[in-house]
This record gives sequence, C-alpha cells and structure tokens, in this order.
Amino acid sequence: MMGGRKDLVIFSDIEIESALKKAANRAPGEVIREIRESGLKGRGGAGFPTGVKWDLAAKADGERKFIICNADEGEPGTFKDRVLLSDYAEQLYAGMALAAYSVGAKEGIIYLRGEYEYLLKGLIATRKVVRGKNLLGKNIAGKEGFDFDVYIHLGSGSYVCGEESALIESLEGHRGEPRNRPPFPVTMGYLECPTVINNVETFITALHIAAKGAEWFRAFGTSKSTGTKLFSVSGDCLRPGVYEFPMGITVAALLKEAGGENAKAVQVGGASGRCVGRSEFESTLAFEGIPTGGSIIVFGEHRSMLGVAKNFMEFFVEESCGQCTPCRYGTTTLLEGIKMLENRKCSMRYLRELISLGESMQIASKCGLGQTAPNAFISILKNFKHEIMVGKQTEQAIQGE
Repeated sequence: MMGGRKDLVIFSDIEIESALKKAANRAPGEVIREIRESGLKGRGGAGFPTGVKWDLAAKADGERKFIICNADEGEPGTFKDRVLLSDYAEQLYAGMALAAYSVGAKEGIIYLRGEYEYLLKGLIATRKVVRGKNLLGKNIAGKEGFDFDVYIHLGSGSYVCGEESALIESLEGHRGEPRNRPPFPVTMGYLECPTVINNVETFITALHIAAKGAEWFRAFGTSKSTGTKLFSVSGDCLRPGVYEFPMGITVAALLKEAGGENAKAVQVGGASGRCVGRSEFESTLAFEGIPTGGSIIVFGEHRSMLGVAKNFMEFFVEESCGQCTPCRYGTTTLLEGIKMLENRKCSMRYLRELISLGESMQIASKCGLGQTAPNAFISILKNFKHEIMVGKQTEQAIQGE
C-alpha cells in the first residue's frame, strides 16, 4: 500500500500560465526579492537561500547565463523528484523559466539522472506542450525579449554528479569530479558562464511563491525553515510514499502518518544523512533541527544496524570518485572497520581511530560525498552501541572512553 500527502504548497492548485505571466509583468529584481522574502532554501539538502543565489547570478558579469535543473536524484531512499518529473513537469519548466527571467538567462538544461532515462520521452513530450503554451521559447508569456528554452541532458549514473560542480564537469564532457571553489557556479559555472543550479523541487516551489506570494509561503514551516518539504518515505512502514509536510515536523509525527510508529531507527537524508534512534524521534526535520534532502528510511526492530552501516559504506566506496585522499582512503578504511566489527576483531583503540578518521573526513574531504560519507557510520555507532559492542571494551571505545 502506498501512502502520500498532496496539499499545502507543492501539491496545491496553481495556474501555471497566469503565475508566469504575473512574474513577467514585474521587474526581475522584484521577482528575486519575493523569493528572498519567502525564505526559500534549496530543497536538495544543502539549504542555500534560493533568492540569494538568483541575485548573485543576476548581478554577475556575463552576457550568457544558464539555468540548470539538477534532476540527478541519486541519494539512496529519495524518489520525490521522480514523482515531480513524471507528473509535474510543466511546473518544472515554468519554474526554470521564472529563474531565467530573474537572472537574465536564455538557456536552460535539465540534468536527468541516468537511471531515469525512462522519463525522458515524457519530458520531451511535455516540453512540446509547454512550448505550445508559450511558456518556453520566444517572448514567453507575451513579454518582449523574454526568451528561454530548455535542453535535456542524460547523466551516466554517477552519484557524485549530484554535486553541482561535478555536474557541470559532466555537462562539459569531462569526468564528473568536483571543482575547487571559489569560483562558484553563480559567477563561473557551465562554460565559465554565470549559472544557477537548483533541484526539481526548488524550481517548482519558487513558481508557487511567485504565484501566491512570500507571505503565503512563510505561513508554513518555522521562522528559520519556511514552507513545506517533500519527503520520500520508505522501509519498514505501512504506508511508504511521497509526503508533503510543513518544515519543522517531528520525526515521530512523520512516522505516525506513514505507519512506522514501531521503528527503532530512521535514516534521515539518505546514505549521506544521519541515523536517529527513538530518543531523538521528537527532533524536528528542519534546517535548525535535522536537515534533509527528503529521504526518510525507516528501520524496524529486526534490522541489524551494523548491517545498515555496512550497506551505506559499500555504496560510498563504490561511488567515491577517488579524487581526494580523505574520501578515497577513508571510505575503504571505514568499510574494513565495519567488517572487523562483524567478525568481532575490532579493538577498542582501533575503533576510536575509525571514529576519529570519520570526523576528519567530514572536515577535510573536497566535496559533500566525502564530507557526509561517515555520517551514518558515526551516528549508528553512537546510537546503537548495545547492538554492536563486543564486550565492555568496545562499548568504551564507541563512547570515546
């Protein structure tokens, strides 16, 4: 049985054509100001203020600018953008056009996850419909000079290309590896031009804000995390599916809606996120609480949490681009340590070294993959030591004694 919740913001009713026409009748700076005042932050997980990003790109020097939609939804346990790409693609195209009008871009790209190739035909068909409605192409919404169109690029299945600078490298025909920053994409991105990169949910949310206003959006969520968020809920629950909740909902309240009240743990944010136990179920899902890109994986009593940690670490070993030493060495070493724990061969001293290594990776890795790869390992060790410990010595190691 699939669950879900469709109301509030993203799944609320909207007249797409009138929303874009309303924006086109305002100055670009006014549109950006509305997005800034709404408090919208990027829905991909990093949470950078969307209005600030658009404003920086608008002010950047360069006659040629780009709008890129990051549709490389590769985080394990995340599938909400897939639903949007399948059923709400018109809103996505209009949201990208809104961003283009705001920053002065003429060209847009959807970077589609390689495993979502089956969505490509539908996206192309929808693009044709949107062009027919004058929401893409020349003089969009009847605004002279508002010209913008979108090209769709199919990725090759690399997890690291979800990071925006690696995504740009891939678009340019290079190996998908993160760039050194600065410069940032808003000033020097695709083809060294000012580039705005947001994910699917962010563009669609921005369109709703343009239609209904910043004050309407701020009525949802918290003061620091405004609006709503889509959550991909899966695992040991009765009603998995895509849910829209106000930012600031507690883990416990979300589990109740999805039929997962008996969970012993929840992985928030996918493999790169954080594993929380029952003692933290009253924590809020928000930027000031537990931030997430939208993945919620529920684990029941029968799940081995050490097995969960091993599964996630095997994923990171496979997906690491190997460019920087902390990630290349760290992921393989942490995986070896988990296997040692499985075989009851990990000493107290070495376990402390593994935790220290994970903390060093969080600081020293070049991109988000390496910085977040140890998260599940560290949080599972600290929250579920009673399952993992091998006598008192291992328990002391996990506690840092």
